[in-house]
Amino acid sequence: MKKILIVDDEKEIREILKKKLDKSGYGAMTASSGEEALIICRTSLPDLVLLDIAMPNMDGYSVAVELKKDKITREIPLIFLTAKELHPGSIDKRIAEFGSCDFIMKPCSFDDLKGKIIKFIG
Repeated sequence: MKKILIVDDEKEIREILKKKLDKSGYGAMTASSGEEALIICRTSLPDLVLLDIAMPNMDGYSVAVELKKDKITREIPLIFLTAKELHPGSIDKRIAEFGSCDFIMKPCSFDDLKGKIIKFIG
C-alpha cells in the first residue's frame, strides 16, 4: 500500500482527503504543520506528500526545501495544494526547483487530485 502524507493547517481538509485516499486504497497520514510534516517524512517515508503552500510558521515551500536537502527524503514526490489565487505560471516556476512536483488549486475535484497522484505513484 502506497503511503501519502497530507500536510495542511486546515483540519477539515486533512480529514476529507484522508477519508477519500483511504477509500481509494492508499495509506493516508496527516500533519497539521510543516514542522510535523518533516518529522513524519523522516520517520515514515511516505511515497508522496500533498503539501499546502500557505501555512503559518513554515510554509509549503520551506518544507519542500528541507525535504529536498535531506538525502533520506529528497526523492519523495510533492504535490502542492493552494487556495491562493496565484497565477499557475508563478507556481510552476517556483516548484520547478524541487524536481518531481506538481500542484493543484483548492478546491479541486478528488478525481483531478487522484490523477496527479497516479502520475507519481500509481
